[in-house]
Amino acid sequence: MFLSIEKHAPNQCALLDSKGQSVSYGQLVESCKKIELPQQERSLVFCLCRNTIGCILGYVGLLSQQAVPLMLDSSLEPAMARELIQQYHPSALWLPQELIKDYPEFCVRLQLQGYALLDTGYESPPMFQKLALLLTTSGSTGSPKLVRQSMENLRSNAQAIAEYLELTPSERAITVLPLHYTYGLSILHSHLLAGATLLLTEHSVVQQEFWDFFDQAQATSLSGVPITYTLLERAGFFDRPLPSLRYFTQAGGKLPHTMHSQCAAFAAKRNIRFYAMYGQTEATARMSYLPWDMAAKKCGSIGIAIPGGTFQLIAEDGQEITETNREGELIYRGANVTLGYAENALNLWNEDDWAGVLATGDLAYRDEDGYYYITGRKKRFLKLYGNRVSLDECERLIRETFPQLDCACVGTDDHLKVYLTAQTQEQAKEVTLHLARTLRFPAKAFSAVLCSQIPRNPAGKIQYTQLEVQ
Repeated sequence: MFLSIEKHAPNQCALLDSKGQSVSYGQLVESCKKIELPQQERSLVFCLCRNTIGCILGYVGLLSQQAVPLMLDSSLEPAMARELIQQYHPSALWLPQELIKDYPEFCVRLQLQGYALLDTGYESPPMFQKLALLLTTSGSTGSPKLVRQSMENLRSNAQAIAEYLELTPSERAITVLPLHYTYGLSILHSHLLAGATLLLTEHSVVQQEFWDFFDQAQATSLSGVPITYTLLERAGFFDRPLPSLRYFTQAGGKLPHTMHSQCAAFAAKRNIRFYAMYGQTEATARMSYLPWDMAAKKCGSIGIAIPGGTFQLIAEDGQEITETNREGELIYRGANVTLGYAENALNLWNEDDWAGVLATGDLAYRDEDGYYYITGRKKRFLKLYGNRVSLDECERLIRETFPQLDCACVGTDDHLKVYLTAQTQEQAKEVTLHLARTLRFPAKAFSAVLCSQIPRNPAGKIQYTQLEVQ
């Protein structure tokens, strides 16, 4: 079984939702056996995720039978989902029952706890023996570019997280983040490994129902990205009693210095733990954590490498940086470094492309105590509300819908700026609203700048550094 869940006490609660439904580890094991796939060996299955018992039963069942799930947002536009189906030919879909109507041509094989298994009629493509899980690099755009993860990746990262968070079966983590997001999924994995309980809710932290469930179920932890903490502050998190809370964590982008300080002070005052962390889908989930007792002293730091992992800084000339406080590209080594990317079905046959070494694309420095600080990015992506968004994918989306326009996307965390060869502000607004709707982020996260042309070099590549001087 996945993460050896059958070894836990069968009566121990594994899943509890806000409707009062619960699943013990013994019941979870039995439910996994009900997942019968149309292709018995190495099936590729699209899993359209929600924070529900049904979703997790299917997911754990798929992994326990050596199927390979691709985790997708259940609210992904059907047209985008169909494009991925045509690209990768999964043999089955695991999705909420109310979405069955969107796929009338597929046969229903099983319905369980609000979810259904649909037989697509496709034969799954050949896949590398060690491939266990697929996650999108930019899930909200429906990008065909995926990260390939092995079972060793999943287990090693779950073990490291469980170790530094000191997880025990008594832990009760409440879901704030979605399961198709690597951070949210890592919380499930580490708690299943520890034999702990996951508290499932689809309510937001700004809704009273979330806090009613938190108190009733005696949640011991919650986790969020930077925008989560903005919402938590708005919801009065720092003034709530929360007697059951033992620790809280943050990743998914750099937390503003003032918010990090507020979290550290709140944790110290309440005698609980706050962990700031750093990770990427390419490293399964986590690469570093800031020990809770250093939260205030090392404010803004991503901390140290997780158990079993190591960091290295590389200068532009390719040489290792050994001195302190000098910026270079952050390189990570560990068993949780994934197998590589897939951009089409043929790539699922690829072996281990990265061999345990990940060039993160992030710039960082190391202080005199060995703690790391991120200073910027080399790669063409940013974080919108804690979710990684590919700037290149955004450009693709614009060009597909507005082929008459040329565009270039740049930005900082939580704001994306589009340079457009549009004639009017109304036309530019159409573009930003299209991005907001497609990516499912607030419209205020996007802005447009009109320009006569997008600067390009003789090879046709966009000169992004020239955009700001236009």
